Amino acid sequence: MRLSSLRRLTARVRAFFQRAQLDDDLAQELATHVEMLTEENLRRGMSREDAARAARITLGGATQLAEAHRDVRSLPGLETLLRNLRYAFRTLRRDAGFTLFVVLIAGLGIGASATIWNVVQALWLRPLPVANPGDLTWIAAAPQQKGDRSNETLRVGVFLELREQMRSMAEMSAFFAFYEVGSAKVTGDGDPERLTAVPVAHDFFSVLGVAPLVGRGFQREETEGNLDVVVLTEGFWARRFARDPRIVGRSLDVNGRPRAIVGVVPFDFGSLLAPGQRVDLFSPLPLSPDVDSMGNTLSAIGRLRPGFTLSQAQAEAAAVVGPIGSRHEREGLKLSIQSFDERVRGALRPTLLLLAWAVGIVGLIVCANLASLQIARAAARQRENAIRLALGGRRAQVAGQMIVESSLLASGGITIGLGFAVLATRALAQFSALDFALRESIRSDASTVGFVLAAGAVTAFVLAFAPLALVPFRALATSLRGSGRAATASRGQAWFRSGLVVVEIAFACVLLIGAGLLLRSFRTILQVDLGFRPEGVVALRLDDRAPQGVDAQAYLNEVLRLARALPGLQAVGLTDVLPLSGNRSWGVGAQGEAYSATNPPPDAFVRVVSDGYLAAMGIPLAKGRDLDARDREGNKPVILINASLARRLWPNQEAIGKIVLLDTEREVVGVVGDVRHLAPEQGSGHELYLPIRQTRDRSALQLVARTTVAPADAASALRSALAPVVSNLPPNDHQVLADLVGRVISPRRAVLMLLGGFAAFALLLAALGIYGVISYSVTQRRSEIGIRMALGASAAEVRKRTLASTLVLVGLGVALGFVVSLALERTVATLLYGVSGHDPLTYGVGVLVMTLIALLAGLVPAQRAARTDPLSVLKVS
Repeated sequence: MRLSSLRRLTARVRAFFQRAQLDDDLAQELATHVEMLTEENLRRGMSREDAARAARITLGGATQLAEAHRDVRSLPGLETLLRNLRYAFRTLRRDAGFTLFVVLIAGLGIGASATIWNVVQALWLRPLPVANPGDLTWIAAAPQQKGDRSNETLRVGVFLELREQMRSMAEMSAFFAFYEVGSAKVTGDGDPERLTAVPVAHDFFSVLGVAPLVGRGFQREETEGNLDVVVLTEGFWARRFARDPRIVGRSLDVNGRPRAIVGVVPFDFGSLLAPGQRVDLFSPLPLSPDVDSMGNTLSAIGRLRPGFTLSQAQAEAAAVVGPIGSRHEREGLKLSIQSFDERVRGALRPTLLLLAWAVGIVGLIVCANLASLQIARAAARQRENAIRLALGGRRAQVAGQMIVESSLLASGGITIGLGFAVLATRALAQFSALDFALRESIRSDASTVGFVLAAGAVTAFVLAFAPLALVPFRALATSLRGSGRAATASRGQAWFRSGLVVVEIAFACVLLIGAGLLLRSFRTILQVDLGFRPEGVVALRLDDRAPQGVDAQAYLNEVLRLARALPGLQAVGLTDVLPLSGNRSWGVGAQGEAYSATNPPPDAFVRVVSDGYLAAMGIPLAKGRDLDARDREGNKPVILINASLARRLWPNQEAIGKIVLLDTEREVVGVVGDVRHLAPEQGSGHELYLPIRQTRDRSALQLVARTTVAPADAASALRSALAPVVSNLPPNDHQVLADLVGRVISPRRAVLMLLGGFAAFALLLAALGIYGVISYSVTQRRSEIGIRMALGASAAEVRKRTLASTLVLVGLGVALGFVVSLALERTVATLLYGVSGHDPLTYGVGVLVMTLIALLAGLVPAQRAARTDPLSVLKVS
């Protein structure tokens, strides 16, 4: 039985590919039978014409016989599909404007949605690139206030005791939190290059579960004694050494010392823990008393022991951390233990949720627009479909033809959408403003294709079944007469299309208001007083140490002298940390004040600076004096503090002349304005400025200059001028302060651009939807409009009535959008600064813009209605 079925199927497939020859054979056979029947009818006395007609009637018609023959001997389903495809191609080519319009709308909607899908998948859904990320934790001092990460690091002693006592942790490791960007200068082959090195504990990579690509990680003895080894990141290995597999054992000159390369790891530290920063290599971090004496410097990670949960680890930490903190001068220390995934991606989730909402809204608008277009087109083709039914076509055949056409349109949208998604995703992955964790992992892959195909299937469904469900098949007489139930059906279609436009307007209004809120928030951040003036300021990274044989103080003095001798520089100073670049803080107290666990001394951001720094940065001096050449080793220790710290230490008192307790007793000689060192939207906090000539405890050395020439030219001139004392300065190793501020706010700018793009696309679709509905309504009511004008209605009255119908749709859509925006307020509120989620001005402007665009879209068909010629309409009628 199975063999017989297989033979029949094989015969049908062979017949399908030989159908031309079989059709010729059938035609010849039919001609022979017609001739035989004709001769027989002639013998009965019929005329030749009547005899031939009777013969053809007896055979049932050549066409029907041919169709029956194909059904028996070939593949009828495939034949029907090919026939429908040929007809669909002809129809869509004839309606080229409609076809291009639908394919572009579908393609852009699918492509934009797939792009954001790639972003959401990379930043939210895809597992982190470490082993068993669900077991990995982030261990830090609990912040004093929500969102504050400025003082969450641990001392070495605290970390070592926690590692010994916490049974819930199978392993714990750490890295030096205050590593400096550009702290490692590589010289040797090629141009000098400034790199970023991160000191890590010997087991850092094994706790993360990151296996080296080449060589190995650090060994315990290397972090306890031999520090002249490094591990490279994969990116630096590929960029500098072209992935040379023999890299292990080679020497790399870092900061004037040869370091042996022991391995290469694929761990992208910058992407996970320092978005926007490129990390090039890792160095050993000794967990020694020397590092412990530096204070709270470690960021810690841990891996849960099997059978333990995060909440159990948190409870254990709360039980053991109190005595540990007391033993290490950290009274009242509390720990926060969160999943590593939450630490890396937690702050991103509100942004990604907002983008996901935007994708969903745009998808609904696209579907509504496509459904509206197809319903109008199907209504216009009712006469054609009625004729096909009258000639013997079945309703299923007509419906199948519409499904094939919709599938072709969706296929065009899929093609454009996939190409758009691949290009847009590649651009986003390289978009420097998108300083999010895991940005480098944004890519197109097989899931992108799956998403595009699924979106295309939804598009095909909407294109096919919206008209099938709402546009009835009519008999030919009813279609030609255009009355009876047809009028009722048309009114139903009109109501449905109007409802779709209301939905489009509502959702476009939601996106417009959301983008408006982000724009106002962004403008508010741009107007924040940072406490310094970044315009016209350039910073050049210098070597921390003086050249061999040169006194450290003489080195600093000579650097300042050479820089200040250059023309075009208004002010020059030195600092160890630039604003918005670091959060090192120390505890500081006032002389004579009693501090305790309930009244701890405040923490303050520490900046080590020289004279001229305040002027170069544009930081105002509120009281007292600036630092100068007198503030050097051997003279009275002095300090500058900001206004916030002065109010905290001596409320309602004069701070000048008071003594602060820091590394030693220091006299306050000046009070400066507050500077926002963490982010524009975060307050300044407490700050203090130590004279660079009175302390060697600095983390780096930056030369800051306020210039009247182009920053790049000023940096080049500074390199040349400083060459006698600072050799081998890497080219282009400078920062423009305005660019630094721009990078800090770039994530907000990126979100604003993405949501703004969706809002603009939604506005365009909503405008097209309004235009389509009003234009179709004008076409349907052309006779009515002509009669009204013949009876005395003016063009202005017709225009006014048409625009009134537009306003009804706009009013309903805007009201619905207003309500939905209020319901989604929480989604966007977490991303706002200085603006309420229900800001009246933004809502009002959004409604106004939506209304104006809608009226402009309805104005064109209103003008066309007003130009209706009553005579021509009445003649046709």
